[in-house]
Amino acid sequence: MTSLPPSSARPSREIANSWLFSDPAVLYKLMRPAHLLLAAILAAPLLSQAQAQTTHTLLATPTTVAWGYYSAHAKPVLTVNSGDTVIMQTASTCGPPERLQSEGVAPTQIPAWLAPLYAGVPQSDRGPGGHILTGPVAVADAQPGDILEVRVLKIDITTDFACNGFGAGRGFLPDDFPYGRTKIIPLNRTAMTADFAPGITIPLRPFFGSMGIAPPESAGKWNSAPPWMHGGNMDNKELTAGSVIFYPVHAEGALFEAGDGHAGQGNGEVDITALETFLTGTFQFVLHKGEASRQRLLWPRAETPTAYIAMGFSPDLKTATEMAVRNMITFLSEQNPDYPHLSRDDAYALISTACDVDITQLVDTNDGVHVLCPKSLFTGPKSSPK
Repeated sequence: MTSLPPSSARPSREIANSWLFSDPAVLYKLMRPAHLLLAAILAAPLLSQAQAQTTHTLLATPTTVAWGYYSAHAKPVLTVNSGDTVIMQTASTCGPPERLQSEGVAPTQIPAWLAPLYAGVPQSDRGPGGHILTGPVAVADAQPGDILEVRVLKIDITTDFACNGFGAGRGFLPDDFPYGRTKIIPLNRTAMTADFAPGITIPLRPFFGSMGIAPPESAGKWNSAPPWMHGGNMDNKELTAGSVIFYPVHAEGALFEAGDGHAGQGNGEVDITALETFLTGTFQFVLHKGEASRQRLLWPRAETPTAYIAMGFSPDLKTATEMAVRNMITFLSEQNPDYPHLSRDDAYALISTACDVDITQLVDTNDGVHVLCPKSLFTGPKSSPK
């Protein structure tokens, strides 16, 4: 707020009415500061809106990927403001160009940037996991105790093939399939289908298997394979375009990474891979200061246009299921921003009578379970905005 000058510095009423102030040049000089102030006031919302709509593009290069890890100590490759949008190019888990060609993929179908990516990241910078993740993207002013809302605005499949494979000792049934095998599956991006085999056509629902932020600093360099409280390799097929994920922030900047593109997947992902492919995603980042502490949000939660989603991750499937159910009870009884909160008894009963408890995946070291609660169940008036 601009203070007025002392009364001795202001023109008297008599002077203001004098002939001097009938001169347009003098009037302009006197009124100009007020015009500038008014213009600044009027422009401020427009500037804020423009800032909120800033769009960045982040390509997958040797200097813009985190190969196999999430970490609170990772150096951000891009810093954005809350409200900004980032278009992120990502690599698949199908391997380097020479492997793809040996499996029958035409060189013209392999992204030209993939070979430099493999050549440019030294072995010492890879691991402990195997996912090539684009990022990390830091969100300015994000601190532990905040919530980072990540809106998945758009997902584009950028190649005409997917791969699916399993290896000896991996997958849900390793003893039944004690060998390795890779299958290249053609994609029809116009029809949005995969030609799995003669007479078998799979509809495509692309999503990112891995979307996460930095784990707590004490976790160190976290392997990209197991999902945890930072999200990461959730492999949740519901998180397609139009979904929103809410992460409790654990490190300065939050440090978002994405990769492990899937053109589609079945719940369970039992052979350890899905329709692995190359995706480009458009994400918007919205920071909610202090909300993780206020809401006591400890684990990521998500929404789609039609459902609320709570998650649980643990090496033990029963424990993961208990975690997901408890997280949905907490959401329905304490955290739902849209509708009045239920009692814990009613939340437990609603999950049992109308929500689905689904196995997300069984192969990522930490098993994943999610509870999906349809928004259509809520037919009463919405809560008043706080």
